[in-house]
Amino acid sequence: MDYIERTYRDLHRQGDLIHFQVGVKETDLDIGVRRDRFTPELVSWVEKLIKEQRSLLEEYINRDTVFPTTLNPHKVLPGAPDIAIEMAEAGQLAGVGPMAAVAGAFSQVVGKALSRRSRDVIVENGGDIFIKTSCARKVGIFAGTSPFSNKIALEIQPWQSPLGICTSSGTVGHSLSFGKSDAVIILSSSPILADAVATAAGNFVQVEEDVQRAVDYAASIKGITGAVAIKGEKMAVWGQIKLVPMG
Repeated sequence: MDYIERTYRDLHRQGDLIHFQVGVKETDLDIGVRRDRFTPELVSWVEKLIKEQRSLLEEYINRDTVFPTTLNPHKVLPGAPDIAIEMAEAGQLAGVGPMAAVAGAFSQVVGKALSRRSRDVIVENGGDIFIKTSCARKVGIFAGTSPFSNKIALEIQPWQSPLGICTSSGTVGHSLSFGKSDAVIILSSSPILADAVATAAGNFVQVEEDVQRAVDYAASIKGITGAVAIKGEKMAVWGQIKLVPMG
């Protein structure tokens, strides 16, 4: 797994940005910002932000014990923090539990905050990405043992950003999936929604022929702008997706 972690992180890193890592408990972010915006103080500021948001979420979970375990849409209790509310709303739209969106939630919170300090930002959290860009960028696709893996990339244009690019896989990584996709990649202006829908769409994929079903499902959800589903030698694509060769 360590080898996979290092490999897939290479797929979104950009040569013109400085990338650094910030880890707080299970939250493990790879962050890219413009070189002129990077300072040691920025790293500390991001770490503090993650701790604050994690604390809000952890305190809420102590109050709402169903929230972290349910696999179904869940209504939050009064007084829930914004991060929990947005996760639950995304889960409602996607038909999954709120924790399906937790990685996308931290990418979004940190990405939006950093966007006020850097014109170009990439935040990756377990394959779930927030990107804001002033130029065209390639984000490579890792799809396990599929022949498409490490061969193709998404080309993202500035007009598409800020953008969430979230990936679910039934064959790679530790995230819960009831499907067997090599990769389901979802695009949305909300990384939180993209993360939840990636999980839900990935659950549809058991065999190669299911990739179209997964993409059709994602396309039916308001707020989703693009979808790619890969299983073995089959791939389905919908929406604002431009695939280009890696390299």
